[in-house]
Amino acid sequence: MNDAVLTRGSDKQTNSRRQPRVRTARKSSAFYGYSLTILAIGIGWLLRDAGFVTPKQGIGYWLGIVGGSLMLLLLLYPLRKRVRIFRVLGGTAKWFRVHMIFGVLGPLLVLYHSNFSLGSFNSRVAMFCMLMVAGSGVIGRHIYAHIHRGLYGEKVSLKELRSDLSSSLDKSHGLATLMPKFTEELEEISRQVQGDEITGSLGTRVSLGWTFKQYYVWWTLRRTALAELSARAAESPAIDKDFQKIKRSTTTYIRSFSRMTGRVAQFTLYERLFSLWHVLHLPLFFMMVISAIVHVLAVHMY
Repeated sequence: MNDAVLTRGSDKQTNSRRQPRVRTARKSSAFYGYSLTILAIGIGWLLRDAGFVTPKQGIGYWLGIVGGSLMLLLLLYPLRKRVRIFRVLGGTAKWFRVHMIFGVLGPLLVLYHSNFSLGSFNSRVAMFCMLMVAGSGVIGRHIYAHIHRGLYGEKVSLKELRSDLSSSLDKSHGLATLMPKFTEELEEISRQVQGDEITGSLGTRVSLGWTFKQYYVWWTLRRTALAELSARAAESPAIDKDFQKIKRSTTTYIRSFSRMTGRVAQFTLYERLFSLWHVLHLPLFFMMVISAIVHVLAVHMY
């Protein structure tokens, strides 16, 4: 009966439970993508002295052309978002996916074009600008995922996250009789992350603190729940019979609840970081474009 309390719910709650699985799958895809990129960089670095690629001719030259073109095509994503005429090109989610792929593949091809060497002064400037843009993009992707529903979803609001947390907390009320101390801790943690009564958000410093506190919350909740559940199992043969089943359900719920409280608490932090990231990323991108144009002109004119 108590196990059912943690597993039943409306369609909205069911979808909420599925979201962590979707995010896990996307994290796995990102992990494999980054792993392949690092592997490709490692292979290129080890073979840099073999002489397979020459920047000024052959495949090395065309790798630079293709890589630079992919970097320029990154502009299509912000244009698709802001210019009405570009809406015929498709949805922003698809273009964001293309934007990320090109943002990794373009610099990788340019690295192979340069044969992992810095070369002249103008090529060094172009290379460093490109690497800064690529690194900034990776950081921005991480921040972006914390304030959107998935990597390709819409931007969420703090009100929506707090509503999801309230729904999650409602699912624990059936355990109040079985584990009263545990449910009290859940409610106290929920109150702590609700934020200011007027703004509804936590301060940046407190929000940053929850980045580390989230793991402590998970540990304390799990310790309290298992201690109470073990005590009840010792008193009741019926609970003892279903102990492992209830334990698994409770542990899964605690993991989901901890993740949700962390996301609500950190929303203020990531929202501000994303604003600052935008201020930095765009100038870096235009610096890269200008330095790349200067590099191409210098190569072909001298």
